[in-house]
Amino acid sequence: MTDEKQNNGAGKRGSGGNKGGRGGGKQSAAAKTPAKTAAKATSKATAAKGGRGRGRQNANMQTSQQEAEQSVSLVSNPLAQGALKPSAPISHLASSKEFKLKIIPLGGLGEVGKNMTIIQYGEEMIVIDAGVMFPENELFGIDMVIPDYSYLVENRDKVLAFILTHGHEDHIGALPYVLRDVDVPVYGSALTLGLVKGKLNEFKQPAKLITAAPRQVINIGPFRVEFIHVTHSIPDSFALAIHTPVGVVLFASDFKVDLSPIDGQMMDFGRLSTLGERGVLLLLADSTNVEKPGFTPSEKTVGSSFDKIFLNAPGRIFVTSFASNVHRIQQAVWTAARTGRRIAIVGRGMQNVTAIAKELGYLDLPQELLVDIDRINSLPANQVLVLTTGSQGEPLSGLTRMASGEHRQIQILPGDTVVISASPIPGHERLVGRIIDKLFKLGATVIHEKGEGIHVSGHANREDLMLLHNIVKPHFFMPVHGEYRMLVKHARLAQQLGMEEENTFVLENGQVLEVSRRRCRVNGQVPSGRVLIDGLGVGDVGNTVLKERRILSESGILLVYMVFTRKNNVRILAGPEIFSRGFIFEKEYEHIIDEIKEKVNGLCTREALAEGSTYELSSRVRSTLARFLLDRTGRRPVILPIITEVKA
Repeated sequence: MTDEKQNNGAGKRGSGGNKGGRGGGKQSAAAKTPAKTAAKATSKATAAKGGRGRGRQNANMQTSQQEAEQSVSLVSNPLAQGALKPSAPISHLASSKEFKLKIIPLGGLGEVGKNMTIIQYGEEMIVIDAGVMFPENELFGIDMVIPDYSYLVENRDKVLAFILTHGHEDHIGALPYVLRDVDVPVYGSALTLGLVKGKLNEFKQPAKLITAAPRQVINIGPFRVEFIHVTHSIPDSFALAIHTPVGVVLFASDFKVDLSPIDGQMMDFGRLSTLGERGVLLLLADSTNVEKPGFTPSEKTVGSSFDKIFLNAPGRIFVTSFASNVHRIQQAVWTAARTGRRIAIVGRGMQNVTAIAKELGYLDLPQELLVDIDRINSLPANQVLVLTTGSQGEPLSGLTRMASGEHRQIQILPGDTVVISASPIPGHERLVGRIIDKLFKLGATVIHEKGEGIHVSGHANREDLMLLHNIVKPHFFMPVHGEYRMLVKHARLAQQLGMEEENTFVLENGQVLEVSRRRCRVNGQVPSGRVLIDGLGVGDVGNTVLKERRILSESGILLVYMVFTRKNNVRILAGPEIFSRGFIFEKEYEHIIDEIKEKVNGLCTREALAEGSTYELSSRVRSTLARFLLDRTGRRPVILPIITEVKA
């Protein structure tokens, strides 16, 4: 595995006009003098602020940025020139040769998680993100879900790179699996690739990782990918401006407008505004919080709540959040330092992320604050902070094992305060609720409600989204990242801001959005869906296995075992023996067991054993017992007859 930095300049490739509004009907003043505008924008371009040495641009990168500014006009939205009419209905569209640019979502639409989107031009493609999704309740025994990436495997020779927006699991978690079949370079920020490297090391999966910095422009085939800093719940998050031969595609992944970010790195409104003035053909933007009014609160508000909790808590404090929420962890660390508490870190995920973030300079965690988990019992209770996994009630997480009394080193005691600094993801509400109940039973004070100010979202609320739309002024819009109703509401929001309904596109995973200089249309479908990860198995669990697991979970299993021989004289050597698991408690239902044995003996007579095959006998036993048990118990257990013939 290699870590590389690539600073590629973009050559001068022509000129074009600037966009003057959503409909492209009026020419802006800037459009009349594009050369002056480009020169002025170039002279004012500054290096992105990095902090801790990660945002400094060298002379090569400045040259790359200047050349990119000068050549953006080639890939500007031609609708900005004001000479073109709004897009025609699909029935009047030109031939498919006009539509060389395709947007193909493989995940993240109609769901929260497993984000993956293909940007394809001609025969070449790049892939934005490769994430996982937490399994739903009906996916028994499944560890995680990743997108069906068979389309990438079929076209692996055309895939140029993976481009990562940030380091959350729903955007990077599938990479160790996908890279086995599609071995291409991976681009992302330093923190994102640090987290990816840790995951790949666990899988012993080599990969070429190339670090990108804010405002850097990298040439990848027909694409020039520009990395734009945005604020989110994890540092080093990017929006992507993808300059293509037909126009600029702006991919605004997870973001929020935070005017007081923890790391001091502001969202790059200047660059977004410049792109909007020059012309954005298509915007794809996060829809997760479109239903929430107003602006998303700043992450700093959580720090104020932590201050109050830490000052008033009489005993130990346990804080759980997403391990990748480095800003949240940072605020807990700062508050612990101010209130004289030592910090113990529990849970492999939390330990891995804090170690990587600290090593790369994204987490200020003085070594003298840390204490080994085995030593916390020797400290006064009011001097202890435990950072742990388990905010989503994961069965093997640190907090879950503590709440169940199964953790080897820590027990929850009366007087402890537990802060659940996260909102349950869809489908995990019951799991989190059970953990909270168990913690209360153990005498802990649990702070988990929204009104306590212990959690803010990392996603854009309606006002954040409206601000982005008004800055960027795209001609076409495709909402991404959210359940279907969220996508529809985001499209309607764009329409309320003045965009024509025919210029907004709500897709489902696998559908293809074809884009030309003038028009967009939904045309075609590629394979999509989900791949289930169960232990070391990837995709080997299908609907049949899931159905069997569901039946087993609902009604249990009944095993019928019998051995017979036909040698010399047909006779039963053993059985029938009846075993039940998850169906009935055998000691209390002995009469049912006796009746089952009678049914089996009635079916497996000497004549039947002598003439019939074991397969036929098993089928008759299964069907007969199924009717009998449904009639007697109202249940439908899985019935597994094992009728074996021996020759001896």
